[in-house]
Amino acid sequence: MRLLCAVLQVHHSGYYAWRRSTHSQRHLEDQRLLALVQASWLESARVYGYRKVHHDLRAQGESCSRHRVARLMRSQGWRAQVGYRRRPGLYGGVPHSVAANILDRQFDVAAPNIAWVTDITYIRIHEGWLYLAVVLDLFSRQVVGWSMSSRMSKDLAIQALLSAVWRRKPKPKQRVMVHSDQGSQFTSYEWTTFLANHNLEPSMSRRGNCHDNAVAESFFQLLKRERIRRRVYNSRAQARQDVFDYIEMFYNPIRRHSHAANLSPINYERYYFSEAMNCL
Repeated sequence: MRLLCAVLQVHHSGYYAWRRSTHSQRHLEDQRLLALVQASWLESARVYGYRKVHHDLRAQGESCSRHRVARLMRSQGWRAQVGYRRRPGLYGGVPHSVAANILDRQFDVAAPNIAWVTDITYIRIHEGWLYLAVVLDLFSRQVVGWSMSSRMSKDLAIQALLSAVWRRKPKPKQRVMVHSDQGSQFTSYEWTTFLANHNLEPSMSRRGNCHDNAVAESFFQLLKRERIRRRVYNSRAQARQDVFDYIEMFYNPIRRHSHAANLSPINYERYYFSEAMNCL
């Protein structure tokens, strides 16, 4: 042992002290942070990446760096959920009534109830398909209206928009823009009549250009990779309940959104209105 100490050029008492020592302070701090990281990741239903977990830790008063959170998550194999393929099929057809692309990819708005976006997606279940229509407010990215049905009909889209109108209650003199693609549900006579009766201004993407409605597409990607892709639904009732849980119990009130200053959509709007009241 003395020979080893001589080779290492350390005193033998120092070597034995090192052997008796516990883990380093850095290691102990990593283990403490790892417990907090795991709690945040599990609370997000295992969908958060290191960036949003880091925001959770900062909100708790922790001062660790984002790279440290990434290292800790990588050491455990914890990662964000990514990727989902579109349902194959034909997406043609001649639209009935097409509105101009008034939104024109101006996805950043200054206040709630200025512009909403809407779209329809599908969910695979053992019984066949379940279709989901949503309406999002561009200000906070909050889902302000949604509906589900076994058929992708115009009533599905109208019910989602009716839900948004009922929830948000735009002022009579406030003309909200509603942006959609050129699907038959959004070019139908019933859809355009509903918009006119509720003082809503139509706007539509250019034909075949999904980027014109990127916010709605982005929400569907989140929903599918963070929830739907990780489930097997035996019935439409089971899928309905799970989608309800994701939208109303997680996405709107809890899930941090980079567009909303890394707050949840509901908290971002609460912050906006509180600041508006303070300015009065």
